[in-house]
Amino acid sequence: MALPERFNLRNLYLYLVCLITLVVSIFAAVQFVRSTVSLLYPDPGYFGYYYEAPVEDLTEEEQQRQEERARDSQRRQSVLDMVGGATTLLIAGPLYVYHWRRVQAELPMRVDPGVPAEPERR
Repeated sequence: MALPERFNLRNLYLYLVCLITLVVSIFAAVQFVRSTVSLLYPDPGYFGYYYEAPVEDLTEEEQQRQEERARDSQRRQSVLDMVGGATTLLIAGPLYVYHWRRVQAELPMRVDPGVPAEPERR
């Protein structure tokens, strides 16, 4: 197969779209997995950032309420990130498959290595 047959402008476009959608799909899958892990195993970090008053001025009940609010916020953000990753995968995945199939359909027929090739006629 000659190089110009395989790499015309249309095929280069299709390959480029495949590359971009594949990279986007990989990043979306990573985001989805990270968000799932974050939802199942939340960060046990310090929640003082969310306090409305200095920690010393808060009662035990108020501290627990603030920490629960911080956990809810973290949970909500994890769910939103999961939805974002899944949505991106649902969009980029089929785009990749469509364009890859177009590339494969436009390639010239491959010769079976077990069958001797016909000599070129001049």
